[in-house]
Amino acid sequence: MANRRDSRIEPSFEGPPRAKSSAGFSVSEEDRVVPSNRNTSAKRQSARTKASRRGRGKSRRGLFGVLGRLAYWCFVLAIWGGIAAAGIVVYYGAKMPAATTWAIPDRAPNIRIVSVDGKLLANRGMSGGEAVGLHEMSTYIPEAVIAIEDRRFYSHLGIDPIGLSRAMVANVVGGRFSQGGSTLTQQLAKNLFLTPDRTLERKVQEVLLALWLEHKHTKDQILEMYLNRVYFGSGAYGVEAASRRYFGKSARDVTLPEAALLAGLLKAPSRLSPARDPKAAERRSQLVLTAMRDEGKISAKELTTAMSAPASRVASYWTGSENYVADAIVEELPDLIGDVRGDIIVDATVDLTLQKLAEQSIRRLIDGSGKKLNASQGVLVSIDNSGAVRAMVGGYDYSTSQFDRASEARRQPGSAFKPFVYMAALEAGRTPDSVRNDAPIKIGKWTPTNYGGKYFGKVTLATALAKSLNSVAAQLTMEVGPDAVVEAAHRMGVQSDLTANTSIALGTSEVTPLELTSAYVPFANGGYRPDVHFIRRVTTAGGKVLYDNNGGAPRVIKPEIVGMMNSMMMGTVEIGTARKAAFAWPAAGKTGTSQNSRDAWFIGYTANLTTGVWFGNDDGGPMKKVTGGALPAQAWHEFMVAAHEGVPVRPLPGTWRSTPADTIVQDELPPNTAQPAPVPPADVGGPVKKRQTSILDILTGG
Repeated sequence: MANRRDSRIEPSFEGPPRAKSSAGFSVSEEDRVVPSNRNTSAKRQSARTKASRRGRGKSRRGLFGVLGRLAYWCFVLAIWGGIAAAGIVVYYGAKMPAATTWAIPDRAPNIRIVSVDGKLLANRGMSGGEAVGLHEMSTYIPEAVIAIEDRRFYSHLGIDPIGLSRAMVANVVGGRFSQGGSTLTQQLAKNLFLTPDRTLERKVQEVLLALWLEHKHTKDQILEMYLNRVYFGSGAYGVEAASRRYFGKSARDVTLPEAALLAGLLKAPSRLSPARDPKAAERRSQLVLTAMRDEGKISAKELTTAMSAPASRVASYWTGSENYVADAIVEELPDLIGDVRGDIIVDATVDLTLQKLAEQSIRRLIDGSGKKLNASQGVLVSIDNSGAVRAMVGGYDYSTSQFDRASEARRQPGSAFKPFVYMAALEAGRTPDSVRNDAPIKIGKWTPTNYGGKYFGKVTLATALAKSLNSVAAQLTMEVGPDAVVEAAHRMGVQSDLTANTSIALGTSEVTPLELTSAYVPFANGGYRPDVHFIRRVTTAGGKVLYDNNGGAPRVIKPEIVGMMNSMMMGTVEIGTARKAAFAWPAAGKTGTSQNSRDAWFIGYTANLTTGVWFGNDDGGPMKKVTGGALPAQAWHEFMVAAHEGVPVRPLPGTWRSTPADTIVQDELPPNTAQPAPVPPADVGGPVKKRQTSILDILTGG
């Protein structure tokens, strides 16, 4: 017992407490002054776990909260957007007439085009063809149109949200307005009731009208109205007019390839017209055929057959070169008066008598010499001093080719471009009496040579232009700089892009006959550049004036420059390369011939008319040594003699008196100018003496 009482009991911090030992001594974990490391770590880990769980919970709750708030505000914005859209619709809808007064107007109106002498030039519009029922026309036509223009036509309610969304995305991605997303019903509504303006008001009205059309008419009725009214290019409104215009047959007999071509025109009827650009029209028709196959409208075999046998066009039933003018007028009308809503009368600037004279001259020369000289096409454009086009022949025969070579075919003008070189030189301080060395020269790797390889040594600028000496034109371009030449040409009326290099002196940049002829008009009228136009006035059948050309022309050349240029270019007709053009009036101008005689030009003028003539081939094939002084000068002479019959003679504007030959002072030649090879002095200076007794000098008392 003593041992038991005297034995010491050590406190234990490990192991379970002893049961039934009230007298024992023990310390729990909570009694420790400094807790053990092991348990502390466990608690910390537990705390971190709980905190992490709380964090994840909060994160999940925060993410859902953000998404919830985003969804909420999107919903709110959608509501307000809907209210705003409804308000816009109500606002613009209220500005429209009451729906009870809406009615389908008559189909496309007639456009009567009258010449300046009161004669009928052409009719365009509803005279092209009758209305054809949907059940009557070839089934390929509506199928092709739906496949390429509105695939969900029979399922939407007048507007196509899917198509509209796709168009919006395409416009945003492309950074420009390239797609409209309009349905056939919307297009019909626009054609029937609205102007072509791209405004929010017009778009809202278009949608409202489309919904009204869908409510009042069946899908087939809407499609039939659309096909009988839509514009197919080249003055043809409706499928019947277009079928006869392009294929010489009724819309009832149109084949699959022909239907695809017609449907393809709807995107851009003027640009894609097969009468204007057959290749573009064919490429577009192939896209239509592919769309028809994708929609299950045709089989793979039909697709292959149609692709391998494209639509073939026939000669137009419209004949006569005046139809080139009529086509140009129809293309210009929308920019002047918008959509044609009723019958109108267009007073054109063209004189039908002059038009026929121009056509006869071009055709007579090609019929007589075209085969021998390998020349198949010709163009003649005549413009008065106000910019009014008095005659325009766009090719040999309109009935076989409606492509307007006068306004659309770009060709190298050759030396017919040189007046702008000389004009820039005169504006830089030269005169017609300035002297240059006509000799072989080398500019970089380029060596311009004269026609025939003949050089004349020291010549005046007047002689150089009259004889169309290439080396002198190249020297002047180097002196004033190609940029100055380009600026002068654009200021005079050339609109095509021009390459500013030295070879521009010889007319290597392409231009159209219409713009090149118009750029000579300021020489004829004293230095003013008018707007070239075909339309004098447009009136309704009741006499209301819709458009009236008021003219107006800025001065682009100083009077003294006009006088010097006219003095020099008169030499071209009197003693130079265009002697075949001369007639009883004071006349001036310039010939031009591109490499290998691919293009032959003469642009000439009197104080009354400026007329340009071009001969060549559509494929760019060379003619047989045809120059601007040959066929073009002959055609110009024939036309101008007839055009000036009975008209009082007038001198060209401006004056210039040539300096006597013994007092001519040669300009300082630019450095490194090649010296002329030894040539006989015969004829050098001769033209200057002759110029002292020119018709202009006599008329002006010189």
